[in-house]
Amino acid sequence: MPYLYDWLTNHNITWPSQCCRWGPQVGESSTKTKHRVYLSEQTDGSAPNKLVIGTADVVKIRVAAAESIASFRDNGPSRFFRITKTIEHPGEVNKIRELAEFPDVLLTHTDAADVYVWNIENQPAYKPNVLRDPTPDLVLKGHRDQAPFALGTSSAKGSSLVASGGRDAAVLLWDLADHRSSLCTAPSDAEDMEAEGLGARGGGLAASPTLGCRAELKGHTSQIEEVVFKPGSTAELASVADDKALIFWDTRAGAGPATLVEDAHRDDVQCIDWSARDEHLVVTGSGDSSVHVWDLRKLSSSGRGGNRPLHSFHGHKGSILRVQWCPDAKDVFASGGDDTLLNVWDLGKVGNSLQGGGPDGLLFQHCGHRSSVVDFQWNAADPWTMLSISDDVNVGGGGTLQMWRMNDLIYRPEAEALRELEEHKDFILTGRESDQPMLA
Repeated sequence: MPYLYDWLTNHNITWPSQCCRWGPQVGESSTKTKHRVYLSEQTDGSAPNKLVIGTADVVKIRVAAAESIASFRDNGPSRFFRITKTIEHPGEVNKIRELAEFPDVLLTHTDAADVYVWNIENQPAYKPNVLRDPTPDLVLKGHRDQAPFALGTSSAKGSSLVASGGRDAAVLLWDLADHRSSLCTAPSDAEDMEAEGLGARGGGLAASPTLGCRAELKGHTSQIEEVVFKPGSTAELASVADDKALIFWDTRAGAGPATLVEDAHRDDVQCIDWSARDEHLVVTGSGDSSVHVWDLRKLSSSGRGGNRPLHSFHGHKGSILRVQWCPDAKDVFASGGDDTLLNVWDLGKVGNSLQGGGPDGLLFQHCGHRSSVVDFQWNAADPWTMLSISDDVNVGGGGTLQMWRMNDLIYRPEAEALRELEEHKDFILTGRESDQPMLA
């Protein structure tokens, strides 16, 4: 493990979780950076479902000792992660998204038709001995059926656009600028209300304000699984669904599809991500265990059934639940799913098979989880650092949160990596090196 990882830590959580997200960087020392982390707790009903806010101490590259990596254990807590606040949530949290415009605001999806907006600084912390109805700062209305998974936000500067998809086969759009007052209020007076007897469950907490959608995009024929904005755009987005379709939208041209890719996979299309380093590339994952990369320049808006992916990646043995482009390398992306694996792929290495075999284009395979990898995210501020989570309820646990970074010799230019390996040849072969210890 010290040869594969630059840093690796494991944190077990009591309840299963379906989502994990990096928050902003909130501190730094000579050896670590501190980041917010968001995840969820999905309970069995004996306790409320919760939105969880924590902090993670991320060890800087080439700082972690090889011995600490070698002593990795897949159970127990991690000294690098700490929960700082939990917020009671109405129903299970299936998806979490952030807004760059509002660093303290989170959006969540649950098994309901609504999207919830939370100001995590103003929201009261959950207290086991205090019963109160969860009250989001804003509720986004418009879906006619449950909208459990598809949720995206625009990264365009100054934008507060939100997109959601649901079982009603519609993609809905909101602009939180229509209701900014709910996000910029003074700290919550929930404690005062509680003292007056208004904080008990059903005891009179004011209903959350609501906001109707600005637009409804129609083109799918079944439940939408994920929706994502083109990075930096407020008008272009893409969605995938159980109808096997991949649809690109441009709201400047109307509410219908700009490009429809029918039968993008052989099974439900579960996830999608749009590259921030190459606006022409999109990656999708499916229930058929395959991952496809699409080049928008090669797609025809009128080519129903005729569009083909730029390349297909095969290396999973279960449904793909999450895909994401790496923010630090143009051709690199990752995929995770039901087979417990989190694979890192390099489009630039397609055709250069691994020595001894292996899936074409595979750069790295993280095998640390014991159950389905339900979510993961690269850290945009800490190069090549990953946060991943698995739902371990079927293997005797709640959930497993892992933070890790592969050894930089794996992704650095080959000639450069080989030169460094040659310098440490004696240590690699014998475990002894007289002049300079090998860094993890």
